[in-house]
Amino acid sequence: MHNFIVVLLPILFLQNTVHAADKMRIGFAGVGVNAVPLILGEKRGFFQEEGLQTEFIQMLPTVGMAANVSGEIDYWTNFGPLTVAGVIRGLPVKVVACYVPSIPYALISRPEFKSVQELRGKTIGVNVFGGSQETIAKLIFKHFGLDPDKDVKFLVPGATEARFASMKQGLTAATMGTPPSDFLGKKLGFVVLARSHELFSWPVGGLLATVKKIKEKPDETKRVIKAGIKANRYIRQNREGTIQFMMGWMKIDKEMATATYESSWKIYNEDGSVPEDGLRLIIEETKKAIKVNREVSFNEVVDLSILKEAQRELGIVGK
Repeated sequence: MHNFIVVLLPILFLQNTVHAADKMRIGFAGVGVNAVPLILGEKRGFFQEEGLQTEFIQMLPTVGMAANVSGEIDYWTNFGPLTVAGVIRGLPVKVVACYVPSIPYALISRPEFKSVQELRGKTIGVNVFGGSQETIAKLIFKHFGLDPDKDVKFLVPGATEARFASMKQGLTAATMGTPPSDFLGKKLGFVVLARSHELFSWPVGGLLATVKKIKEKPDETKRVIKAGIKANRYIRQNREGTIQFMMGWMKIDKEMATATYESSWKIYNEDGSVPEDGLRLIIEETKKAIKVNREVSFNEVVDLSILKEAQRELGIVGK
């Protein structure tokens, strides 16, 4: 109790002139390029600039969504089919900003294949059936004119190393992977035939808040959004600093961190905007997966009101 009073008194005196150091908990799904912006933002001081003290907690997506709704965490950072399915089914959460508008999956194949079309009739290795790797692979094949339900087969060898081993053994022709899997694959003699973020938008990282949080703490939410936008600008403008962060946080060496940065820096936007085409794609794929026929509007999933204020304060106009 004594410590609480010692901390509280200076905050009470300061809060009229600067933001109090509001403590909050932010959930993320795992170490990887999708989660880089906000955690880099904390390491590089952008949350502190906004008067925020943050604690990041790694959680399974289902746990993270539930914790967000229950108030055990303040914000959740991953969105995709699971999040959209939750919103469609009535969870009171909204996407309030997007920092990773495209998922950076690479379609990695054995070197004898020179194009995506040459994988017709072949078997593709993924980590699990029905997961994001299979979903994105199917969208890549559709983009190149193949029917993913008829023209290719999917097999589950397991984790990255097992999928590469399966390719070496000739059991599969190709696999999917996010950075640095593309770099590791090239080292083994494989080639990258396509990158999903160069073909279509599929937003995977940003900020989700409950309807209650948006209503009751819009200023706090705005400051979190701004910290994320500042982090994304840093990523795009500070190559070496971001590589150093990746080395420490991802526990990888400089060669791998550099390759990861080079494969992923373009996926981070500079304004926090939510791509409507990409989110609509996720909505439609999710509706099919959970067998929902009703129309689901963009605004049912997204609330951009606070983002627009944050963008104005950061001098971002016309977005």
